[in-house]
Amino acid sequence: MDQQIINLYDEYTHKPLSREEFLNRLVKLVGTTTAALTLLPMLEANYAHAAITDPEKLFTERITYAGSTGEMKAYIARPEKELKYAAVMVIHENRGLNPHIEDVARRAAHAGYLAIAPDALSLQGGTPTNEDQAREMIGKLDAHQNLQNFINGFDYLGTRKDFNGKIGCVGFCWGGGLVNQLAINVPALKAAVAFYGLQPDPAEVPKIKAAIQLHYGGLDERINAGIPAYEEALKKSGVTYELYIYEGANHAFHNDTSPTRYNETAAKLAWQRTVDFWGKYLKS
Repeated sequence: MDQQIINLYDEYTHKPLSREEFLNRLVKLVGTTTAALTLLPMLEANYAHAAITDPEKLFTERITYAGSTGEMKAYIARPEKELKYAAVMVIHENRGLNPHIEDVARRAAHAGYLAIAPDALSLQGGTPTNEDQAREMIGKLDAHQNLQNFINGFDYLGTRKDFNGKIGCVGFCWGGGLVNQLAINVPALKAAVAFYGLQPDPAEVPKIKAAIQLHYGGLDERINAGIPAYEEALKKSGVTYELYIYEGANHAFHNDTSPTRYNETAAKLAWQRTVDFWGKYLKS
């Protein structure tokens, strides 16, 4: 697919443009309304086509915990056997907690972790099925309150009998940016993995105690513009980090429900690197 179309969709989902403006610009790119409407299913997420991870030999549940001003909802997945596991927080994109992110939590569970995937929109009633609505709701969240809601998720883990005290996280897009904020604000965090996430203020980087792993798509100019300043700050602060750029991959290349941006080769390599990274810092 033409990169201009993918870039337009990325602008729509992050600026965001109104759906009307997005469709008008898409029509101008492809020539006709019919062609634009034909392309839409290839651009938008389709959760029915996600690579659904086998829940066999997993324990899953939906829980609630105390947020900063109300009750937070989260999806839990871990190996079936009740032992004490290191925990990883799985943080969704700006579409909210959806079947794809729950599937990623199950992948983490299959790798041997207690995974918790909070819903950032819990205090607003939970993630709606309409993605435009979800993005609009996430755009209105109070950043400080939202950060505290996720920090409280780590506090909740401390109440569980199946948790061994070691914590890590992984986040995608909006969630990748939140991973960077958690690394700054949660000293106990041991391993933080951010997929194409907004970089933090370089002045805050010296607060990071966790090991950091960063994944970026080579074609993701919008997010990649912030890499040099972040990497320089990481180096100056002596933070342990790994940084990977996947050439030819777009923003959201790990999301297998987004067919035009999903890059299977990059996604599988990045996930294996993520699991290996957790193994180094959470299982040692």
